[in-house]
Amino acid sequence: MAEQDGKISNGGGEPLDEEAAWAAIVAGYGAEPPDPPGAKPFKPIEDLLLPEPPDEEPEAPKPAQEPKPPLGSSIVFAPGVGAGPRDHSLPEPSDDADDADDDGAHFVQPDPALPEADTTAKFAWLAVVGGPVLLLLAVLLQWDMTWWLTTLGVGGFLGGFATLVARMRGDDEDGDDDPGRGAVV
Repeated sequence: MAEQDGKISNGGGEPLDEEAAWAAIVAGYGAEPPDPPGAKPFKPIEDLLLPEPPDEEPEAPKPAQEPKPPLGSSIVFAPGVGAGPRDHSLPEPSDDADDADDDGAHFVQPDPALPEADTTAKFAWLAVVGGPVLLLLAVLLQWDMTWWLTTLGVGGFLGGFATLVARMRGDDEDGDDDPGRGAVV
């Protein structure tokens, strides 16, 4: 497209008048454009609850008319509403041990047994948790922050943390023979 003296050529030979185009835009500012052919006119919000007016003349009333469903009863909000994955329930397990349809749904996994903690680990955890709790309690109750209270709180935390880290088991008992371990079957 070439511009010459305020006129723009559209490539078809006939130049467009830019000034006339801008004048048409300014003259139409604020006016609503016409509806496209075949479009239904916009209905304001107040008229949305009313049924659509019939396009043709009303027929004579029939003596046995079917009752109309309430407005909005035919609206489908989402496919499958009413029964979803959260509504699924498992079939009740049967008492028969030879039932082929029973897929083991009656099995309840027992809680795993936790290993017993030794005394050193218990005191280390007590120091890690108890040190900051002691300092917090001293601040909340407005105790004098003496040297022994600070040493007990901070030292208990650091000592307990160091004990727990030192006692961690290393999985490198074999050394670096098999780095990354890969898949162990």
